[in-house]
Order: sequence, then C-alpha cells, then structure tokens
Amino acid sequence: MENKRELILDMLIEILEKENYSHLVIRDVLDKYNYMESREKAFIKRVTEGTLERLIQMDYILNQFSRTPVDKMKPLIRNLLRMSVYQMLYMDSIPDSAVCNEAVKLAGKRGFKGLSGFVNGLLRNIARNKTKIIYPDREKEKCRFLSVWYSMPEWLVKMWMDAYGEETTSHILEGLLKEHPVSVRIKEELSSRQIEEWIKQLEKTGVIVNGHPYLSYAFQLSNIDGIQNLPGYEEGYFMVQDVSSMLVTEVCGVGENRQKTDGRQTEIDVTGDKITCDIPLLALDVCAAPGGKSMHLAEKLQEKGKVISRDLTEYKVSLIRDNIERMEYQNIDAFVHDALIFDEELREKADVVLADLPCSGLGIIGKKRDIKYKVTKERLKELQDLQRKMLNVIWQYVKPGGLLIYSTCTINPEENHKMAEWFTQNYPFKLESLSPYLPDELKKEGESGMIQLFPGIHETDGFFLAKLRHL
Repeated sequence: MENKRELILDMLIEILEKENYSHLVIRDVLDKYNYMESREKAFIKRVTEGTLERLIQMDYILNQFSRTPVDKMKPLIRNLLRMSVYQMLYMDSIPDSAVCNEAVKLAGKRGFKGLSGFVNGLLRNIARNKTKIIYPDREKEKCRFLSVWYSMPEWLVKMWMDAYGEETTSHILEGLLKEHPVSVRIKEELSSRQIEEWIKQLEKTGVIVNGHPYLSYAFQLSNIDGIQNLPGYEEGYFMVQDVSSMLVTEVCGVGENRQKTDGRQTEIDVTGDKITCDIPLLALDVCAAPGGKSMHLAEKLQEKGKVISRDLTEYKVSLIRDNIERMEYQNIDAFVHDALIFDEELREKADVVLADLPCSGLGIIGKKRDIKYKVTKERLKELQDLQRKMLNVIWQYVKPGGLLIYSTCTINPEENHKMAEWFTQNYPFKLESLSPYLPDELKKEGESGMIQLFPGIHETDGFFLAKLRHL
C-alpha cells in the first residue's frame, strides 16, 4: 500500500518546485491510485489542495517559528512542513502528535534523517503554540493581513482593493477558500421523472445533490469520487459546467424565446470541409474547449441552428468531440483553428460569436489553486494584449445586427469591463442589456450590458461577460 502522505509530498513537489499544474497532477495521481478507498483518496485530495490553498499562511507561520526561512529549506523538507502544519491547523480529526510522527518518519525515509530533529522540534513547537500565532494587524496593514490570512499574493489583494474596495475584496478572498461543489448542466430534454431518478441514483452512491438558485437545469454535486463514475455520465445526461458559463448561452437569447430570422443557406469552408447550413442561425465559438458553452448553445438551437466549435490544438478539439459524442448533439462540429488567424470564409457569417478568451483565470483560483502563485503583473499585460489581438480578428465574423458575447473567468478589471469598453470605442459594436435573460437575482447588475460575478458574493465562479451588438 502506498503511503498517502508520501504521495501528497511528491505531488506538492511536482506542483510547487517543478511548476506543474495542480489540477493535472492531482487528477493523474488519483487516476493512477483509483483502487484506493474513497476516504484515502479524499484525504490525499484534501491535504494537497488545502496546503496549496493556504500556502502563504503556512509559510508565514513556519517563518515565525523557524530560524531557517522557508525559502532556504530543502525543497522536500519545506513541503513536508507545509503539509504537516496544514493538517495541524485545519484537520481536527488528526492528532498533532500523529502528524509530527508521520513527518519525522517520512523525512527519514526520504534521506533526510539528519533533519528529523529539526522537523520534529519545529512541528511540536507550532502544535503547542497554535493559539499564539501573531498575524499582521488588520487595521495598520490591511493588505498584508488579508494576504496572509487568506493566502493571496499581496499585489493581487491590493489590485482588488483598489478596484472593488475592502469589503468586496474580503468576500472574494473568503469565497475562493470555500468548498466548491461541482456544477453540472442537465440536458433540458430530460423529463422530470428522468431527473428525479438520476438524482436518486446519485444519492445512492453518496453524492450530495442540490439545485442551483439561478437556473432550473443546473445542479451542484458534492462528495464525488470521480465525475466519470457518476450515474448518467456515459449516458450523456449532464455536462460539467459552471453556472456563470451557462449564463453566456442564456444571454444570447436563442432557442424558443429568440426572435425569428429569415432562413437562408450558407456554405462555409472550415479547414477544408464544406458545411452547408440550411438554417436560420449560425453560431461560432472561437475558444471552445472542452465545449460546454458550444454544446449548451447547440442544445438551445436544436434543429434551428448550427454551431461551429473551435480551439487551438488537436488535443483541445478532441475534448470537444468526445463531449459532443457523449452528449449526442447533432448540430455542432468541432475544428482546430487559431483564433488569431482570420478565416475569410466566415466573414460576417455568424449570428452569434462566443469569445471566451484566454485570461488570467483569477476567478477560478478556488478550483485551480496554484494560479495565484503563477500569475504576474507582466503576464496580465500579455493576456490583455492577446485579448485585443483576438478581438481584432473575431469581430469580423459577426454579421451586422449579430451578437458577440465576450467572457472571461477572471476578476481583473483590465481584462473585463475595461476591455469591453475599449472594444466599443474601437469597433462598430454597442453594449446591450443582459437583464431580460438573467435570473431575477442578477437582473439589476446586468442592465449595462456587462456583469462581473464574484466568488463569495454570487453563486458562481468569478466570471465576466458582456453582450455586444454589431451596429
């Protein structure tokens, strides 16, 4: 049997020292050791994600008690100490003595027997003084306090405080640390009886199921042991998708309630394949993987429209195609295409263009916890430049009178409302109210044609979307 703590230690080294993506490392390890009991896998996931989530706080505490600064420690030792302090502070079910003993044994096993005394003494000192840890003064050092307490880089805290104020920033930081259920979009064609039976099957496996307050076809699932193992997955009953992403399709206004348009036949050459669309509506998703918004749009349109779903690489497009096959949508095709390269065949052909562009991902830190340690001010600027270059190409696909839906999964104003404002100042588009298509709880916030959703304030990821009409 593999040592659970040793697996966690190796994962933290892969993520924090070798800079591999946390969600991929965790997924691969859990898949490899899928034979483990659910509680063992849950422990591995909890400690790994929790340590990453609270990393700044863990390092602050270690530096308060250790003569050797964290950044001067051996990589294996500092990560062993980080995960141990996390267990002592946030996992009451594990005795502090057990945490200390396991850390000492693991240090010795991995070739650091000479540092066992250091590990043991430091951890036991922290265990004895957990209630005496001194944090920065919240009144005198607001940014510093919020940074340490919520484990967020100080420059990001300052950026949000400058943009949104201290109260909203505190809600954001708290929201990012909360447990995040998996949001799924159930196929709307399923009958209420089928949905009830599906929920019963989920609950029999121990999954906790809750409806979402914003959309009737959205559900939140907790206590999951692998999405692909869930009832209804192979049958295509649902798609994993955050509600914020579902709102992108809602604000398009397509489907049963959309305005009627004249039918027409359009022949399009997409990467060498001819697609004939004898349809009233054509939609294009330019950065689509894994395809949630594309397929939601396809479901809304059904036989009334066609969706072209694109992304940059064959791997990303394969994810879209896999989901299309599993969900059994007939009115959508996926192709490899670089959104920076203009496709003349699609000039002014699309009624709706979805532009969910590459972004800093600051709104989904609660799910991909290492984002906050990788992002830099320079990277934010690079992404803003990339978004502008992409928009310079993408807008030309929208037919006059058509829609461009711009969205990101970040809470950086420069990538969001400032980007939408820049776009309307430089291209023939105007913002159009989102309110008619939003749930009641969000209508007022969408009147301007833009909405910024915040973790900790809204029941979604951090997300931005703008509805832009081609003049």
